[in-house]
Amino acid sequence: MPGTLLNVLKGENVKPRPVWLMRQAGRYLPEYRALRAEKGGFLALVYDSDAAAEITLQPIHRFGFDGAILFSDILIVPYAMGQDLAFLAGEGPRLSPRLADATLASLDAVPGRLSPIYETVAKVRAALGQETTLLGFAGSPWTVATYMVAGEGSRDQHETRAMAYADQAGFQAIIDAVTEVTITYLSGQIEAGAEAVQLFDSWSGTLAPAEFERWVIAPNARIAEAIHQRHPGVPVIGFPKGAGEKLPAYARETGVDAVGVDETIDPIWAARELPAGMPVQGNLDPLLLLAGGEELDRQARRILDTFADRPHVFNLGHGIGQHTPIAHVECLLATVRAWQG
Repeated sequence: MPGTLLNVLKGENVKPRPVWLMRQAGRYLPEYRALRAEKGGFLALVYDSDAAAEITLQPIHRFGFDGAILFSDILIVPYAMGQDLAFLAGEGPRLSPRLADATLASLDAVPGRLSPIYETVAKVRAALGQETTLLGFAGSPWTVATYMVAGEGSRDQHETRAMAYADQAGFQAIIDAVTEVTITYLSGQIEAGAEAVQLFDSWSGTLAPAEFERWVIAPNARIAEAIHQRHPGVPVIGFPKGAGEKLPAYARETGVDAVGVDETIDPIWAARELPAGMPVQGNLDPLLLLAGGEELDRQARRILDTFADRPHVFNLGHGIGQHTPIAHVECLLATVRAWQG
C-alpha cells in the first residue's frame, strides 16, 4: 500500500496530515554530524551512496516522517554538465568556470556524475517500508542557472538577471540545457525508486513577472510535462520560493501536481487563490520551529485548520535550520499527528 504522503500528492484529503521537513536530513541531527565528521566533506557524503542512503534514512528512523527526501544537492546537475563543484567551509558551494566568463559550449559533460545518486535512491528504497514515500528532487532551471552564471550563490542574482536581459538567446540556451539534464536526472531517480519528485526554485522570488513566466514557469512546465509522459502517476511538487502573488499562475500553468508554499505567504490567501483541490505543502516558518513554545503549536494548528478542506502535506516554508532543537521537532510532530480537523 502507498504511504499517506503519496496519496495526498495524488489528490486525497487524508487526516491526520502526512509530514516531512525540507532539509530534514542534515546538520541539526547529531547522527548526521557524527557521520560527516567520520566521512569528510559534503560532496564526499553525496557521492558515497552508502553514507548518503544512511543520511536520507536518519530522520525516518528518529521521527518516522511520512516522506524520505533524497540526500543530495541541486548543483549535481551543473556538475554533470561539466562545471567543477566544491563546497568551501563557511562560504558555500562554488562552480567553475562561471558562465559569466565562459560559454556553455566550453563545458565537457560528465553524465556519469549522476549515477551514484541513482545508487543512493535504490538503496534507500530497498530500506524503506511501503508506508514511507521516497522523494527525489532537483533544482529548477532558473535557480540552477543563477549558480552556473555567478559561480556561487548571491543575494539578488544580479549577474544572472542582467545576463538574461542582455543576452536572452544565450541565457535561453543555458535554461534549455539545464531543463533537459534535469528531466534525465529526475527520470533516473524515478527509475531507481523515487515515488515523487520536487523541483526547488529557491531564487524565483527575485524575478519580475514577465521574467518569472519565461525563466520559472516555462521550464518547470516542460519538466513536469516530460516527467508525466515518461512516468505516468508520479507526482511532481513545485516549490517556487518567494513567488508571492505569482504563485497561483505557477500552480495553474506549470502542470505540477502539488505546490509548495513558503513561509512568507499567508495560508488563508493561498487556500483561497490556489486552484481548488490542488494539494499544497507547507508552510511553517523554520525560525518558528527553532524558537519553539506555545506559538509554534498555535501557528502549526492555524496552518492545519486553514488547509483543512484540501489535500495538504505539512512541511516548513523552507529548510530546517541547523540549530533547531530535536525536542521542538518532536513537539511539532505531536501537534500535526494529533490534528483531525
